[in-house]
Amino acid sequence: MPDIQPQAFDLQSLHGLNSSARHFLGDLRQRMFEPQPRKVPPVFNGGQVAALCGIDAKHQNYLRTRPERGLPQGVPAAGGRRAYTLAETRAWIGALTTLPARPKGKSAATIATVNFKGGSGKTTTTMHLAQALTLMGRRVLVVDLDPQGSATTLAGWLPGADVEEKDTALSIFTGGDSSPKDLTHAVRPSYWDGLDIVPATPDLFAAEAALPQLAARADSEWWALLHTALQPLAPAYDYILIDTAPSLSYMAVNAAMAADGLLMPLPPENLDYASSVAYWGLLQDLLMTLREGFGVDKRFAWMRVLLNKTDATNVASSLVRDRIIQTYGPYILPVEIPRSPVASLGGLQFGTLYDMTKYEGSARTYAKLRDASDEVARIIDSLTQATVWRIEQ
Repeated sequence: MPDIQPQAFDLQSLHGLNSSARHFLGDLRQRMFEPQPRKVPPVFNGGQVAALCGIDAKHQNYLRTRPERGLPQGVPAAGGRRAYTLAETRAWIGALTTLPARPKGKSAATIATVNFKGGSGKTTTTMHLAQALTLMGRRVLVVDLDPQGSATTLAGWLPGADVEEKDTALSIFTGGDSSPKDLTHAVRPSYWDGLDIVPATPDLFAAEAALPQLAARADSEWWALLHTALQPLAPAYDYILIDTAPSLSYMAVNAAMAADGLLMPLPPENLDYASSVAYWGLLQDLLMTLREGFGVDKRFAWMRVLLNKTDATNVASSLVRDRIIQTYGPYILPVEIPRSPVASLGGLQFGTLYDMTKYEGSARTYAKLRDASDEVARIIDSLTQATVWRIEQ
């Protein structure tokens, strides 16, 4: 029988554990980002820049030599190549893109990534979509409403170390009449050009205590606080992506009510499927309550379900996948995100798929995941053009 030493766990023990855990997390992040003190974006070669611009490498090199185009030159790199920063790469994309621009007078399209269950890939989906959109020339703001702060960490900031309570969205939910009514104070750049973030910390949990008190007041439009707070920011971005906690909490309700579109990543597993059905049922009840009690008639420009972490070799998973397609029919995106070791490796390094310009494993495995993520962004952008910005195709 193992020798088990009794050990009480009290407030003092918790304080020691918390201090130790924060130290080790900070040390882990520092080791991951060495020799830089913070997360840095990838560097692109000429071929990669050309591919992102939809041209061949020869034409890209020709354009680089035309001074009248004013395109970034990059710097010499090994093998006679040239290296371009992310900002330089996005300058090339912006100059050569054929993508319709957001029309004048139109603000950002707001998208909430939603799910009832943890582990669905919600945060990864949000960040991959954000980065893919920036590589199409779009400007993106991510609003992290999950107290875990995973999106914040992926954006290069460590909750608790780099981000404090005052830097989050908390004040718009808890501050009372004197609190900021917008999120301008909380916006900060990420390590990724074209992508800003409103970060999160565990302090955001306090909103779930404050919002029920607001909801009890007859004159309170508690569900519209986030929508109101985003309005001053919306003209500066093409997209505002909201990452929510895996629930239909008061903050998640605010996210849904602020959104033009809803995106649900859904792994083909029975528990995830059942959870998705429960989410839509509760959302329906909520919208009915707001309509009948407050005259609020919420309409979304679009809703889509993204099959995530699919595995064609898993028979049980394939059966659930078929059931999901039968259930959600026209709402299913025509692209799936495969289960892949590439995504797991990115998470281990506090990174994303788009942080990798080289993958040490199978190039085909990387390309399959990258192509699927890029296609999701293209479809979402087309949906936005047609339904939110009303651009005729």
